[in-house]
Amino acid sequence: MKRLAIALGLFFFALSARAEPVAIKVGVLRQEHSRETLSILDIPAADDALAGALLGAIDNNTTGKFTGQAFDVVDEKIAGANDARAALDRLTAAGVALIIADLSADALLAASDNLKETALLFNISAPDEALREEDCRANIIHVAPSRAMLADGLAQYLVWKKWPRWLMIKGSHPEDDLLAQAYRRAARKFGARIVEERIYEDLGAGRRSDSGHMQTQRQMPAFTQNAPAHDVLLAVDENDVFGGYLPYRTWEPRPVAGSAGLFPTNWDPGHEQWGAQQLQNRFRQNYRRGMNARDNAAWLAMRMIGEAATRTRSGAPDKLRDFMRSAEFSIAAFKGVRLSLRGWSQQLRQPILLSDGRMTVSVSPQEGFLHQVTELDTLGLDQPETKCRLK
Repeated sequence: MKRLAIALGLFFFALSARAEPVAIKVGVLRQEHSRETLSILDIPAADDALAGALLGAIDNNTTGKFTGQAFDVVDEKIAGANDARAALDRLTAAGVALIIADLSADALLAASDNLKETALLFNISAPDEALREEDCRANIIHVAPSRAMLADGLAQYLVWKKWPRWLMIKGSHPEDDLLAQAYRRAARKFGARIVEERIYEDLGAGRRSDSGHMQTQRQMPAFTQNAPAHDVLLAVDENDVFGGYLPYRTWEPRPVAGSAGLFPTNWDPGHEQWGAQQLQNRFRQNYRRGMNARDNAAWLAMRMIGEAATRTRSGAPDKLRDFMRSAEFSIAAFKGVRLSLRGWSQQLRQPILLSDGRMTVSVSPQEGFLHQVTELDTLGLDQPETKCRLK
C-alpha cells in the first residue's frame, strides 16, 4: 500500500512538472530615495529593493519547477506621491495581486485603501508603529521591522552591556520624533535612562559639500559639551542629517549608537552568520553590490510568497495571507531562527542585527530577555499592548 502511494505521488509530481506552470506575478512598487546622504557609500542604487525581489524570484522558481509555479517580477518605480496611484493602476491592469511595497506610511495606507481585498501588500520599508497599530490593515503584511522593534533590539544590547545612561541627540524632523518615542519606550521597558535630550536643527545645508572636516570637527564637540554623565550617545537621525558626524567627534569619549555608530537593522551587507554569506555572495554575483536592508526585505517578502504559494498551491492573496497568519507558516532567513507572523498585527517576527557598518556586532533578542511565547516578541509591541483591529 505504501509503495502504491509513493508511485502515485511520483506520477502526479511528474505530471505537474510537465504541465504549463501557473504564473504568479509579483509587483515591486518602489519610491525614489534621497541621494543626498552623508556618505557616498549610502547613495541608493538604481535597482534598490528591486534586486532583492529579483533574487527571491530566482529562488522561488528553483522550487517552482517542481511545483508547477512560475514567479515573475513586475517593476514600478514611482517619481512622487502623485505617480503612486497611476503605478498601482498599471500593476492591477497587468494582473498583479501581490505587491512588494517600498513606500512611505501615507502612500502605503493610500495603496491599501485603494486595493482593499483585491491585492496583498508587503511593506518592506515603512517602520511606522501606527501601521501596525491604530492604522493597521488586513491587506498589509509587514516585512520591515517597526521602529519599536529596532529600538528594543538596540536597547537590549546596551542594557546587557550595562550601559543604561543615554544622552539622546535628536533630529528636527517628524520621523525623528517618532523614533525618539520608540527609544523612550525602550528605555522604560528595559530599565535604561535618557539623561538628557538635545535637538540638532536641520538647516537644509548640503550634507556632503557644505560640511567640511574642520567645521564639523569644531561643531560636534561643542554641541555635545556639558552633558550629564552618560554611557552612550544615542543618535536619533532617521533622515541622515547629522548622525554620521558624531562618532569620534563627541566632547567626551563615548560610544555612539542608534542612527550612527552601532545601529539596529534587519540586514546589513556585512552579515555572514547562519549561512548568510552564501546569500550575500549570490546577491553580489548577480547585482555587483552588497545587499542592503530594503533588498533583504524584498527578498524575504518574495520568499514568503513562494513558501505560501508552494504550501497552498495557490497564488490567491486571501489564501496566501491566511496561511502566513497560521501556526504552520515559518520562513528561513539566515538569522539563526525561523521567522513567523504576528497574527494580531501581521508583523514578521525577526531578530534585529546590531551592526557597525562592517560586521554584525550582536543580534537581539539578547540572552536573558525572556517571553512566554517566543523571545522574538520581546522586540516591539506585544499582543497585550496592541491597538490593532484588522480592517
